[in-house]
This record gives sequence, structure tokens and C-alpha cells, in this order.
Amino acid sequence: MDYKQEPIKGSGGDVTTHDKTKSWFYSDVVKEHFFNPKNFLDRDPEDGEFNALGKVGSPACGDELKVWLFVDEDEKIKKMNWKTFGCGSAIASTSIASVMVTESGGMTLEEARKMKPQDIMARLGGLPSRKFHCSVLCDKALRDAINDYYRRADKFDKIVVEASRIIDPVSKVTDHDIEEAVLEGARTIEEVQKKTKVGVGNPGVLPAVEELIRFYKEKYFG
Repeated sequence: MDYKQEPIKGSGGDVTTHDKTKSWFYSDVVKEHFFNPKNFLDRDPEDGEFNALGKVGSPACGDELKVWLFVDEDEKIKKMNWKTFGCGSAIASTSIASVMVTESGGMTLEEARKMKPQDIMARLGGLPSRKFHCSVLCDKALRDAINDYYRRADKFDKIVVEASRIIDPVSKVTDHDIEEAVLEGARTIEEVQKKTKVGVGNPGVLPAVEELIRFYKEKYFG
């Protein structure tokens, strides 16, 4: 984790980084789902307990999320359990999402697929902008689990593949790489280049990169 409960004097925040350079407010809902996560799986799943698995991230990068679903014959999500090595925001985002997709009898897979990171953020009462990628991580794991259900059920026509396209053939940077950079806090072409090396040695792609930065900033942050 990259934060702890310790206010910076005069900062007004309630959570700080270890180096005390950043301070953020977290809503009571975020804190509740961090300190008392719902539907967390603290054991290995039993045989037949779930019929779908979604995964994103890598423990080597600090964020890995697994989502297990049990989907009934009407394609409604009756159970969603999860496990993550992510930060408190990732824990809270996944916890609230597991409640959202199973409450009131459960969402259908198509309803769950339409759920957006912004919907998760709204139920949490917001997250700091630098932590928005945590709700995206959860959203992607859920959609990966939905695809896995359809794969196991031989309903291949319902699988939605998230494609990416190469923006810079030299550095092999894709639009997905640029999206991730923006979600992780990059806001300018220089910041995105620092994270991805896009356009280094190939400046002709920079106008397309700038357009994508504007698109993702608008999509996720308004």
C-alpha cells in the first residue's frame, strides 16, 4: 500500500503518502469498504463454487486483482468474490462493485458489462483523481470474468474483446498504453512520454497522442 492513516498538519487531508508529500480526502464509504471489505475471498475457491474468473494486473507491478463470479441460468450474478494485492482504493472499489452487481437479486451479465468506473466512483462518494485507475482496474477484472463465463458456456458470440491499436510503431506503444498513463496521472504529452516513450525518435505520431490524451482526460475526468 502507498498510504497510511495520518493527517498532514494543515493539509486538511485524512490520508497521506509515506513521504508526506500528498494528502487526500477519502469518503466514509471508501473507508468502510477498505477497513471492512465485502465479499473478499480469504481462501482458495472450492470446486464448483464459481463459474467465472477474471484477472487483471500483476503482483510484480503492485496491483493484481482476481474476481470470481457465480452466474445462474438466467445469466444473473449471484456471487462475486475477489482478492487483490492493490491499494486501499482498489480494495474499496472492488468491494463496492461486488455489492453493486449482486444486490437486488443480482445484475445480469449485460447490465454488469454496462457498469462504468464512474458508477463505482459515485457509489464510493468519489476517489482522488490519482486513484481513479483503481476503479478502472476493478471494472476491467469484472468484464474479464464476464468474458470467461461466456467462454466456458461456449457462447463465444457474446465475448467482447477489448482491442488496442499501435500508435507508435517504433516504440510499440498502443492507445491502451496511453490510456493507462492518463489514468495513472499523466496529463501532458511530456508526462505521457516519460511513462511510455511514445514519439521518442518518431515525433510524427505526437499529434495523434495529444488527441488521445484529450480524449481520455475528457472520458475519465470531464
